[in-house]
Amino acid sequence: MLSGSGMPGRENGEEECIVFTEQEIRAAQEKFGDLIRSEQARIEAMKADREVKDFSRLDHIVVGILPGDGIGPIIMEQALRVVNRLLEPEIKAGRVELREIPGMTIERRAELKESLPADVLKACKECDVLVKGPFVTPRAGDGLPNLVSANSLLRRELQLFAAVRPIKIPDKGIDWTFFRENIEGEYIWGNKGIRVNDDLAVDFKVCTEPGAERIARAAFEFARKNGKHSVTVVTKANIVKLVDGAFQQAVHRIGETEYPEIQVMDKLVDATAAKMLDPEFNEGMEVVVLPNLYGDIVTDVAAEHQGGLGTACSSNIGNRYALFEAIHGTAPYLISHGRGQYADPCSLIRAMGEMMAHIGYGDRKAILEKALDICTVTERKKVITTQIEDASTAEFTDYILETIDRLM
Repeated sequence: MLSGSGMPGRENGEEECIVFTEQEIRAAQEKFGDLIRSEQARIEAMKADREVKDFSRLDHIVVGILPGDGIGPIIMEQALRVVNRLLEPEIKAGRVELREIPGMTIERRAELKESLPADVLKACKECDVLVKGPFVTPRAGDGLPNLVSANSLLRRELQLFAAVRPIKIPDKGIDWTFFRENIEGEYIWGNKGIRVNDDLAVDFKVCTEPGAERIARAAFEFARKNGKHSVTVVTKANIVKLVDGAFQQAVHRIGETEYPEIQVMDKLVDATAAKMLDPEFNEGMEVVVLPNLYGDIVTDVAAEHQGGLGTACSSNIGNRYALFEAIHGTAPYLISHGRGQYADPCSLIRAMGEMMAHIGYGDRKAILEKALDICTVTERKKVITTQIEDASTAEFTDYILETIDRLM
């Protein structure tokens, strides 16, 4: 992937050519070589990492809680009220522990100039699963250190290779589950591109065979366990022939050799983003597997069709750890306008539901989903819009809890 002018300049009516010195070329080659060599250990670790944690065998499950920044602590407080009600017997019996992990605020990270402080990572690794609110990722001009995404670091450190995002739009007959590859693609070397000189900058897109195969296998395994009949692989393999081509081929190879009863379909990412609500285009779509960047974009588009990013959650799954989160940001506008207490908590509450299902309490997730459908679609006695004339975050959660009590 190249960026830069790439166009001949003109001076005094004559064309100028981009010229790279031998020193610039050697420096770029050396950096690229170092990047390739750095991947060897990671690839070997992926090949060796095949054991999946069995929660049914655990006597004590630790759920780490990372409230996040901005509206994160506000909606996390309400999400915890919901999970404490639904898992009350297990929490009282000591089978499930909800453990808050401090030290992950943007203020502390900026002071330390660390995206993911070592003490926080250590505490995360002492848990079985994590539930997190949104984190600030600094951007140019906001007065904060240029820190890389804490979300990406957590996914890599815990090897959370599958971002799983369910999208349901009942009135359109849509029930999709997206499996986004979470570690590789454009993001793994996102801050390690090469600036050759003023005329040329190079960024990278990475695909490894074990990385593509494990996300493909996760998607097919979900399809088999949940009675789905198809897996759709979304790429731009017609243009990005090597990397997207390898990803597409890996999905087909895993499907054909290990899951022959499941149909594999191919779609292009631009067409998918544009036409996902077209019944003719999306016919047969059930489980969708995508590389990292495409998955980031397409799942956000799908969430908007569902009702907005505030309605959607994401599960980040690895063989040993899992992390569940809202997919929206910290909502600085709401905070700066004094409306943080009116933020929609449904995304993080849904994330708690996915967490409960993952650790073996799918029956509680089912109750929660039914309650959310009643509160947000069918009954709607209280409405949350982030406006102060409508329900506050706490008031809407009261409504959800009252509905849960009716269902239990």
